[in-house]
Amino acid sequence: MAFFQEPPRLGNQFDDDPMLPSWVARHVGGDEIAAELRALGDVAVEYYGKQLADRLNEPVLTQWDAWGNRIDKIEVSPLWKEAEGLAARHGMVAAGYEGRLGAKARTHQFAIVHVLNPSLDVYSCPLAMTDGAARTLLGSGNQPLIDKYVPLLTTRDPQTMWTSGQWMTERTGGSDVSQSETVARKEGDEWRLYGTKWFTSATTAQMALTLARPEGNPDGSRGLALFLVELRDASGRLRNITVNRLKDKLGTRKVPTAELTLDGTPAILVGAASEGVRAITPMLSVTRTWNAVCAVSGMRRALALAGDFARRRKVFGALLVDKALHVDTLAGIEAEYAGAFCLAFRSVALLGALEHGGTEAEERLARSLVPIAKLTTGKQAVAVASEAIEACGGAGYVEDTGLPRVLADAQVLPIWEGTTNVLSLDTLRALAKGGALEAITTEIEANLASVKDPGLAKPGEAARAAVKHAIAWVTEAMAQPDRLEAGARRFAMTLGRSLELALLTNHAQWCLDHGHGPRTAAAARRFMLNGVDQISDVSLDDSKLLA
Repeated sequence: MAFFQEPPRLGNQFDDDPMLPSWVARHVGGDEIAAELRALGDVAVEYYGKQLADRLNEPVLTQWDAWGNRIDKIEVSPLWKEAEGLAARHGMVAAGYEGRLGAKARTHQFAIVHVLNPSLDVYSCPLAMTDGAARTLLGSGNQPLIDKYVPLLTTRDPQTMWTSGQWMTERTGGSDVSQSETVARKEGDEWRLYGTKWFTSATTAQMALTLARPEGNPDGSRGLALFLVELRDASGRLRNITVNRLKDKLGTRKVPTAELTLDGTPAILVGAASEGVRAITPMLSVTRTWNAVCAVSGMRRALALAGDFARRRKVFGALLVDKALHVDTLAGIEAEYAGAFCLAFRSVALLGALEHGGTEAEERLARSLVPIAKLTTGKQAVAVASEAIEACGGAGYVEDTGLPRVLADAQVLPIWEGTTNVLSLDTLRALAKGGALEAITTEIEANLASVKDPGLAKPGEAARAAVKHAIAWVTEAMAQPDRLEAGARRFAMTLGRSLELALLTNHAQWCLDHGHGPRTAAAARRFMLNGVDQISDVSLDDSKLLA
């Protein structure tokens, strides 16, 4: 009889996760939350099947109707339509704003996101921007806008929930928004926007927050203001917005990313008629945290598939799971996932703390930890997905297995909301403000102080040694701007990996103390062997020759 390889299967995506159950037990608690997440673990399996069936459906832009009218209608995939209601009902945004859990609400919310996100074809994208918009409006002090829009953005009712876009990127640059060419004109009592947004990832949303420069304002980021745009009128037509095209991307192909022209689009000024970049700071903290959590949830999906495949694939007389080299390969990337998980969810906890009257120390820590978490986990997500797909052999390279999408979708994570290099420079700027580096070292020491198991001594020492080396390097490099900038990525990654190892070691100790087994301790030891200290001084002359 001909041989047919059995495909990998998903188990319950809460129970099978080696990190989430213990983290939730520790940081949220309650059998009710665990039962909710376990039920969602089965929903994730159901929607993974729907995801595979929906693989070829992508957004479609219809610019003209049969009679020559410009309509710019975007039709999303069937799974995205289902995801809209599912996300609302299960509180993928709303749970973070519900008061019963206080500061723990964010951990509850992102645990839901972690379980469901990999099965929803990157529907996390509009949800992240919706969450960011709600938080930005709450921080704006504009009470009429808060009263009108925040309840729509944070409801669990699928019939009334709105999603929001985030339109910052223009042809002049991505992260450098200071060059924005979009102009805001006051026409009577109403603001209208004119310009092109080169990359917008929620064109099917009901609203968007966007930057524009009021006429007469100075150049640069301080001359920009933040505006709220309702995309459609009462009849459902776009309000002086033209969809030029949908972007043909490597991954996240279910996300209807569009290039838009605004030609007199009505807009509402959110705050002052300047300092718009400062006004979106809360949005960036939220969306970068979403990025980090989606990175670890994507890693989890890749590892779940690769791990199950290893238990079904027999080669050279044995299952892959019984082959020492294959086990060693999977162990290395499982450890990366464990470290990344701890850093992403520490970012989540900080977000919750700051939204509930956090301390000055927590605020200082968040300024550096959030961008570090985003850049570190984004790079890890691509590397882990690549190894996991390779671990599935040729099937990992064939589109109709669904496996290549995991890798293609991961590649957006080091790019969106600031590339690795941009965020590395942000890390240096945060340190220049003072107190940030001390906050990171304090965080590492606080996590290692309670570690007492002899098997965790070396991981703790490795985390301390790496951050000590990083501090010595940056202190010396401060006097040499080119050297400092050239090493910024290696410096930021060392801080990120040191934080990951310290957090993972701390959680491993908690797991040993509370009956959650030795697996997390094994992850800490293996993460240490993967390498933590990335500091090195590469010759600038050599770099110039090579580049």
